[in-house]
Amino acid sequence: MDKFINKLERKFGKYAVPDLIRYVIILYCAGAAIGMLNPGIYYSYLCLDMRAVFHGQVWRLFTFLIEPYGFSKGLGMVFSILFFAIQVHLFFLFGRSLEQAWGTFRFNLYFFFGYILNIVAALILYLSPMHLEVYYSGFQYIYWSMFFAFAVINGDMQFLIYFVIPVKVKWLAVLDGVFLVYQVISCLYNGIWLLVHGNAVYAAQYISVAVAIVVALANFLIFFFATRNYRRVSPKDIRRRRNYRRQTQQNTGMPRHRCAVCGRTEFDNENLDFRFCSKCEGNYEYCSDHLFTHQHVKKFM
Repeated sequence: MDKFINKLERKFGKYAVPDLIRYVIILYCAGAAIGMLNPGIYYSYLCLDMRAVFHGQVWRLFTFLIEPYGFSKGLGMVFSILFFAIQVHLFFLFGRSLEQAWGTFRFNLYFFFGYILNIVAALILYLSPMHLEVYYSGFQYIYWSMFFAFAVINGDMQFLIYFVIPVKVKWLAVLDGVFLVYQVISCLYNGIWLLVHGNAVYAAQYISVAVAIVVALANFLIFFFATRNYRRVSPKDIRRRRNYRRQTQQNTGMPRHRCAVCGRTEFDNENLDFRFCSKCEGNYEYCSDHLFTHQHVKKFM
């Protein structure tokens, strides 16, 4: 699959959106604004209602990304805003770290593949005998699926729980995975029970949440197995590479580096780093987007 993704990148990589996470956060903040004003606006006009889509409201295929963030009332509003700010910071951290490690195209592919999987899941629920029209869960779990990918790359990074207790990211990912599996089982049980007892509206809410979690986990697992040979990239290592490039770059009018996969040089993007691969037989140089993802060149006698 990694070879297939490389072919896609050579063909469509120029269309990838740099710093995609910035626009994702704009959507997330728009959902928060809707949540503060009136969440009913989203569920009435913007959520992924497949029945409405088939009746011409095709904008719902895009606007369901703006899922409203739940804010408490009264004194709880202060804590809601605090946790929302923390989430935004984490999403920036996850998204930009993944883009630096994978490259722009692969991070775009990860995000949009999750987007398509959600639409497919909503369509299956609508066409199934349950005929669940509304996909209530929106896009929340795809955002958090970035955390699992981030944990694979930066497993030894530490977060401070309650700003005091240091815990490695990989253990938080394990706990989060266990909790999500429990949520899937619980939501499926409650949804089926409500469906059997004739309450299809609430059943749809529970079942769609369970399906959304499965979609997010599937998105992560597919990319985990496709990119399992990636090395971890720390922010310190990234800064070191950039400093080295600035110190060694000479403005001779001709590129000194060229990626053997995509053909880009240091003149195409000043943030690219270039290294030779020690596992390739021959002098093959790769940019930072392909250093850890290319197929090693072997010469057979």
